[in-house]
Amino acid sequence: MATLYLVSTPIGNLGDLSARAAETLRGVSRILAEDTRRTRVLADHVDAAAPLVSVHAHNERERIDRILGWLDAGEDLALVSDAGTPLVSDPGSRVVTAVVERGHTVVPIPGASASLSALVASGLPTERFTFLGFIARKGRARVADISRVHAAEESTILFESPQRLVATLDDLAYVCGGEREVCVAREVTKLHEEFRRGTLEEIANYYRQRSPKGEVTIVVGPEVYSRSEEDVERAAQELAVSLLGEGMKPSAAAREVARRLDLARNEAYRIVHDSRDSSVEAKNLTVEIATDE
Repeated sequence: MATLYLVSTPIGNLGDLSARAAETLRGVSRILAEDTRRTRVLADHVDAAAPLVSVHAHNERERIDRILGWLDAGEDLALVSDAGTPLVSDPGSRVVTAVVERGHTVVPIPGASASLSALVASGLPTERFTFLGFIARKGRARVADISRVHAAEESTILFESPQRLVATLDDLAYVCGGEREVCVAREVTKLHEEFRRGTLEEIANYYRQRSPKGEVTIVVGPEVYSRSEEDVERAAQELAVSLLGEGMKPSAAAREVARRLDLARNEAYRIVHDSRDSSVEAKNLTVEIATDE
């Protein structure tokens, strides 16, 4: 079986192209490129002689049969986007799905990623994150996207054009609150790389006075709830009762309470067992009352 390689390319600095990526580009029969003019520069840089085939958002569906034909004939292919990891807010997903369904091998060649680079340098939580790419520009879809950011309990990564950056930051501030933490990463890995960190209100005002240029990635911090001990205790009790009512064993319920509410496990066990005992007492009391009647 032939192989389709998904080759990650630099997002600004040619030095970020891995030796494995360069070797792959030199070894394949054809290179499927989002923009053949841009990829030609990269191919020449690594002395890759394979012909370039245009595969972009407007012709991807029509190219699939031809791509499958090349793979069926035993040709190894490489798929690249203009910059970064293929398929991440870029075309290629239809091709990969079709190749997998045909039974050919798909091999990722890791490399640069604007979204992950922005996240790890943002100073915001990285343990869990959501990637939304370019959010909708208007209407209900935009409201829905921004509402997802508002409710997120993890960091959220967005792409945005420099022309719409301030408007998006303003919309995020309006819905999420101006004090929500954010990092705007601009021109990552390039000469004028910039990471601007602060609140949504601060960063929106900063770029309102200084028109941004180049590629932009936004990382919005998670919603931070200020919870009193009483609120946590009440929420844990309600969750424990609900889980036990669903038939979950106390040990499993305690683990779930600890995970969801970020509690120490021994504290979660105490609350679950207290809740179970209370439920048993309530049931016994109900039985006694019914018997007396």
